[in-house]
Amino acid sequence: MTFYSPLEQFSIISLIPFHIGNLYFSFTNSSLFLALTLSFLATIFYMVTRNGGFLVATRWQSFIEMIYEFVVSLVDSQIGEKGRKFFPLVFTIFVFLLFTNLIGMVPYSFTATSHLVVTFGLSVSLFIGITIVGFQTHGLHFFSFLLPKGAPLILAPLLVVLELVSYCFRAISLGVRLFANMMAGHTLVKILSGFAWTMLSVGGVLTLASSIPFAIVFALTGLEIGVACLQAYVFTILTCIYLNDAINLH
Repeated sequence: MTFYSPLEQFSIISLIPFHIGNLYFSFTNSSLFLALTLSFLATIFYMVTRNGGFLVATRWQSFIEMIYEFVVSLVDSQIGEKGRKFFPLVFTIFVFLLFTNLIGMVPYSFTATSHLVVTFGLSVSLFIGITIVGFQTHGLHFFSFLLPKGAPLILAPLLVVLELVSYCFRAISLGVRLFANMMAGHTLVKILSGFAWTMLSVGGVLTLASSIPFAIVFALTGLEIGVACLQAYVFTILTCIYLNDAINLH
């Protein structure tokens, strides 16, 4: 009997090999589904906006407008009026992560956000960009966030180190949180699916009993769809919070 690891679904497969020396630039299954996500989003937004939209909104237009209004309210509540200029960035992050996570729920697809290199690369890029925004807005005064207002001067060396580590850790935690949740959920669904299929293949009394893990798998799949949406929201709202901290020093 052949046993398959539940982690095989996360394997990176080189579709178009390409490398220069020890540097590999191969087009992989992860690259493919990221490209498919971007193409899908570009197609939807083009279809919705090519004629300026319709007075009586279509289903897709209504869906996109709901996402637009949701992100606008998110930016306004978390950042305020100054955050409006960052709306395109926040909107792009939310939509990209939402559809990348949801496409990963399609059978035989690939979840790009279940790989740390994708989520960590995104979180570090945002961290660097937010830090640059902070320096552009406040100059060297941006360093004042390292010492909380009203803190005793004698504790300054310790507090500065702690605040700096806490600030830098944002780049790690933002990406790890998304990666860990997506990977853990998909792994659990795969384990239970394999268990149910094994019971069904054995036959006999276990065929009837296999309906229990199958029911759990269907329930977990619905839960995973919710988690996919929730993780896109969490990543986006934390980005807004970090932008607010950089723009409005406390």
